[in-house]
Amino acid sequence: MNRKAGKDGLPTVDLSITSSERRWILVILDLAALNGGFFLSLHLRPDYVFSWELISRNPVWLLLLGFLWFFFAYLFRVYDLSFAGRADKSLTSVLRAGFLTAVVFPFVPYLPPALPPSRQPLFLSILLPVMLLLVSRGLYLLVFAQPIFRRRTLIVGAGWAGLTIARAMAEYGDSIYDLKGFIDDDPEKADREIVVEEGDSGVGLPQAVHLRVLGGRHLLSDALSQYRISTIVLAITKDVSGDLLSLMMDCLQSGVEVVPMPVIYEQLTGKVPVEHIGGHWSVSMPVEHPGTKTVWHVTKRVFDLVWATVGLLFLLLVFPLIALAIYIDSPGPILYSQERVGRYGRMFKVLKFRSMIADAEKDGAVWASEHDDRVTRVGRLLRKLHLDEFPQFINILKGEMSVVGPRPERPEFVNSLVNEIPFYGVRHAVKPGMAGWGLVNQGYGDSVEGALVKLQYDLYYIKHQSLWLDIVILARTFLDSLSLGGR
Repeated sequence: MNRKAGKDGLPTVDLSITSSERRWILVILDLAALNGGFFLSLHLRPDYVFSWELISRNPVWLLLLGFLWFFFAYLFRVYDLSFAGRADKSLTSVLRAGFLTAVVFPFVPYLPPALPPSRQPLFLSILLPVMLLLVSRGLYLLVFAQPIFRRRTLIVGAGWAGLTIARAMAEYGDSIYDLKGFIDDDPEKADREIVVEEGDSGVGLPQAVHLRVLGGRHLLSDALSQYRISTIVLAITKDVSGDLLSLMMDCLQSGVEVVPMPVIYEQLTGKVPVEHIGGHWSVSMPVEHPGTKTVWHVTKRVFDLVWATVGLLFLLLVFPLIALAIYIDSPGPILYSQERVGRYGRMFKVLKFRSMIADAEKDGAVWASEHDDRVTRVGRLLRKLHLDEFPQFINILKGEMSVVGPRPERPEFVNSLVNEIPFYGVRHAVKPGMAGWGLVNQGYGDSVEGALVKLQYDLYYIKHQSLWLDIVILARTFLDSLSLGGR
């Protein structure tokens, strides 16, 4: 391969890696490290004579090890590229997922190799895979996070949508994309420097990003050549004119990737940018999604019934203790019901353990804040453990709710939010849930701005809902409860 550099010091051969390619690289490195650690620990055990024949006779070992790894890996966002490109977050998530995989694997009955007769081999079978996983992630950071492998990117449109995607790419994709600037026809923006400020993602910018508006579309060809552009992000929410569309077609024919802003924003953040969809609404929220299929509805209902049955059995065990604690802590009912908006906009009564003082809303509906002084002492603990929501398993059995879905909102808030936030009513296309994609990523919304962010996550869930995603959401909710992460 020719690696000769051009006049700007950039390679003449495009070595940039797409997001999907990066995930495959991570998967291959991780599986090699995980299995390598397992083989090495097996080789060091005195009760096994390691050979390839031994492995070929027991393929279930590798299948189980891989399944456990990917489950914990997705649970701890190991393949979230906003994590993978940053040493602190990447190594922490790999360490957690690797440790749990290595600990759980030996104790699965019958399937993995028999437990060693002494503790030292067991310790090695845990330590070696985790160490090699950390080495593989360090190798990725050392090699594939370098600028030469990043997608050199231009953003067409320096307006609100352009700034939003620039911020998202800087926060979530700084190890994937190398932003070179904007193209915009507005003469007042020409040659202007734009500073991309940190948003509210929690990921954070490693440093301030300064981008320049390179000029109008007539300079696009020169910019492609000068900066060896790999990707163009089309951040224009209005209809694309014929001549601009022709330019984008020319870029595609020359091997440059052209991606609408809503698509790449969704890939990076796990949210649908409802304020910037514009003419691309059918791409970000297609008419046909998993929730429109009968098979999915049947599968989802069976999934809900199984979990609701398990949840109610647990509720029966803890109900006397919770009821007694609420009764002693503050006067008022143990349970309370509140009207919420469900699927298709139908009203239903949601059940909860009371976590606030009695008559907390005698003056009308009010957003619940993080440090709400209306919450009782017992109520605060119930919320942190998400136990206040457990009576909603009854709503699930009745078919009013699902185990996983957008959190149901109160009609007083919905009536105003549908007028303030575009596409807000779409979240009622599915049943509301006890746990949700918005809840595990953002938490509870306590304002119109919070409701907007939550809606972006809810629409992503509606578009991508699946049994696997539901399991991941439930597992992350369980971990959140163990760490007292509820509100």
